[in-house]
Amino acid sequence: MHVCWIFIHNYFFICIPIYLCAMISPFDEQTLQDLEFPMIQEWLGNYAIGQTAKDRISGLKPSNDFQSVELELLKSNELLSIRRADEQFPSLEFEELLAEIKLLGIKDAVLSFEGFYKIRQASSVCNQLLYFFNKREKEYPLLVDLFKNVDYTKEIIEKIEFIFDKNWKVMDSASPLLAEIRGEIKILRNQINKNFDKELRRLSKDGVLGDTLETFYNERRVLTILASYKRTVAGNVVGSSKTGSLIYLEPQINVELNNELELQIDEERKEIYRVLKVLTAEIAIFLPLIHAYQTVLTELDFVNAKTKLALELNCHLPGIHRTMTIDLMDAFHPILWKSNKIAGKKTIAQHIQLNTKSRMLVISGPNAGGKSITLKTIGLLQLMLQSGILIPVHPNSKICFFQQVLSDIGDNQSIENELSTYSYRLQRMRNFLKVTNRRTLLLLDEFGTGSDPELGGALAEVFFEELYKKDCFAVITTHYANIKLKADVLPQAINGCMLFDTDTLEPLFQFSIGQPGSSFTFEVAQNNGIPQRIIDEAKTRLDSKKVKMDHLLNELQKEKNYFQRLNQEHRNAQLAADEARQFFLEKNEQLKKRLQQQQELNDKNNKWLNYGKKVQHFIDKYTTKSRKKEANQLLLEEVRRFIALEKGKVDEAKRKQQLKSTVVVVKDKKKVQEKDDYQQAKIVDGSTVKLISTKQLGTVEEIVGNQITVEFGFLRMKVEREKLIWVK
Repeated sequence: MHVCWIFIHNYFFICIPIYLCAMISPFDEQTLQDLEFPMIQEWLGNYAIGQTAKDRISGLKPSNDFQSVELELLKSNELLSIRRADEQFPSLEFEELLAEIKLLGIKDAVLSFEGFYKIRQASSVCNQLLYFFNKREKEYPLLVDLFKNVDYTKEIIEKIEFIFDKNWKVMDSASPLLAEIRGEIKILRNQINKNFDKELRRLSKDGVLGDTLETFYNERRVLTILASYKRTVAGNVVGSSKTGSLIYLEPQINVELNNELELQIDEERKEIYRVLKVLTAEIAIFLPLIHAYQTVLTELDFVNAKTKLALELNCHLPGIHRTMTIDLMDAFHPILWKSNKIAGKKTIAQHIQLNTKSRMLVISGPNAGGKSITLKTIGLLQLMLQSGILIPVHPNSKICFFQQVLSDIGDNQSIENELSTYSYRLQRMRNFLKVTNRRTLLLLDEFGTGSDPELGGALAEVFFEELYKKDCFAVITTHYANIKLKADVLPQAINGCMLFDTDTLEPLFQFSIGQPGSSFTFEVAQNNGIPQRIIDEAKTRLDSKKVKMDHLLNELQKEKNYFQRLNQEHRNAQLAADEARQFFLEKNEQLKKRLQQQQELNDKNNKWLNYGKKVQHFIDKYTTKSRKKEANQLLLEEVRRFIALEKGKVDEAKRKQQLKSTVVVVKDKKKVQEKDDYQQAKIVDGSTVKLISTKQLGTVEEIVGNQITVEFGFLRMKVEREKLIWVK
């Protein structure tokens, strides 16, 4: 048998028969429609600036070229980290240069005013981007690599600004001849206006002018003359009003001057054309650079659109694993989330796990409980990821790449081939059985429905077993009890259910893995007002084992809800206890501070009281009765000794305080350094570390001296030890 070998990211070799490859595409159009991927494309297109990025988005499809997908994800993640860090990233305001690039490649071509503006704008934006990424090669290596063919230069901008002013008109200084021509035009216009105003004043007195006095005709100033006086005024008649009561006349004195003005204006146009032709030739020298502008700006436009969507949906880059595993934490369906946000509703995030030991997940539970949306969440996020789009999950989530993602969702019919829904699903299942392999993700909603429940359930069970033998990954929603039982028996299959509040008989829209769920058929019927006698009668029509099993699932669900409620109450109690403990500690600390402040105040008051007593003692001993100079000499000596002693105490206290502050600072620095040294020493092969600058988590692969090789996803970087923080 002929085979085609697909090399996947230097790690996997997968062999698939050629005739199978042609049967169904890895991500067929039906799957994209089933999972509403076109809606994501539409959102992305709204964020794009240029047509190139918009066209690229409209043609965007999931890929199993893992290396290129990984590159796109990492580029988006780099720009997302810039946006989230609120750095002053230059605004991507530009217009595409495809027409200008084409013209610059043609000899003697002349760019339009708009073309020069677009090139100047592109050069300015690229210069700003180069300045932003300067010396950031280690932080954003992939984005920096986009500019490998772009050089920083102001020469293009300077050449264009030498010709155009701020209003984007060609300046007089663009050439000496242009300045001379415009000087002549100015003189002519002044003389024409002077002559016209003189004629206007003269004829106004003669009463031959119409109410509007004057107007413009072919950009020439003309008089409005009453038709009855047209032969009395010398000049060139250029037109008349619709009624014929007025004629428009160019004064004779200005006829030659206006003709001369038109000649000069024509000369001005010719000179401007010549100037722009010279400028075009000068700009054409930079054609490779301008082509690079177009490439890098449209690429950034594409990446930026994906980044803006990631910011809106709070997306992240999960850990991409080579082993087959899915661990989506806090995952939500982006379209449902946006719809609920508009409606003011809460979207409940899900935690979904699949791996080689539990690769086929069977989800059961009541109708309208969220089974299908959980299945679609897994599928849509996988399609987004393999299209290079970040996904709305917790950053600690894990995911792998699939070679195929195929779905069978909804009530599809093939009208062209006159197939019913069930026939259509059977044909699709036939194709799945042919092309499915161990790197296929199947998404099957309402598995086995569309036919007789007994017969359809039996066929669905066989299909399930056949798919299981293919070693594929699958997410299946069903109400069939035999499928739930089969998932419980097969070692690499697992049941899951959508939780249901058995007290209120309302779905909780929460996914739980590990056990099947009851359809709660009778409970939901009862909640919707169906009489109990009808429900009881319906139960008698069923196999007692089936009723018993459904009852058992119901009881299990109740018990699970009960224990979950107890667990939540315990968590709430623990949280309340922690809050109370924290409140006590804070209050205790506040009380200690108040006691300390009170003690300091008491000490201060006692000190001033003692000072007061001492001063009073000096006052009492001071005598004013004796006229002898030495009468108070001993007292003054005592005062001096007291003051010197107290001053010494104050100075000693200040010195001790300064010494204490210095010791505390040294100790704090020593503690910080010891902590840093301790953290650095814990970094060994296999450690999880965090890059200080970007907060990215990675795994240590190799340590050579101070240089540490760290794997961030599929990206490997050599980083100095002091730039990393040990995590675990």
